[in-house]
Amino acid sequence: MAKEIEKRSNCPISYTLDFFGDKWTFLVMRDLAFKGKCFYKEFLEAGEGIATNILSDRLKRLEDQGIVKSEVFEALRTKKKYTLTAKGKALIPILVEIIVWGATYDAETDAGPEFVERAKNDREALIAEILAELE
Repeated sequence: MAKEIEKRSNCPISYTLDFFGDKWTFLVMRDLAFKGKCFYKEFLEAGEGIATNILSDRLKRLEDQGIVKSEVFEALRTKKKYTLTAKGKALIPILVEIIVWGATYDAETDAGPEFVERAKNDREALIAEILAELE
């Protein structure tokens, strides 16, 4: 059973911020959705320097909320493999919007210009492609 989010109000923006309002959760989502990462160690090596306790907490929270699921990795049974659930995949359009916004206003962005152009001009096809790659 998913642990309830402690809500400040019934405002949908407030609810979303109660869940995603820290600086790490969307980065874990980014790694799952766009960078093909699925193992704990890969998330640690992502580049932003997330601490192990924070990563464990975020993965647990994402799993408790049904956004991510974990399974024992068959090739190495001591590892867990994390993947997005349908609820997690429903966040892809929001993540694409965040990438476009950040790439538009960050002069030093590392977002690929081709990705940003596709997101601006052919968003639905890009999102469908991303979702297909996650299957």
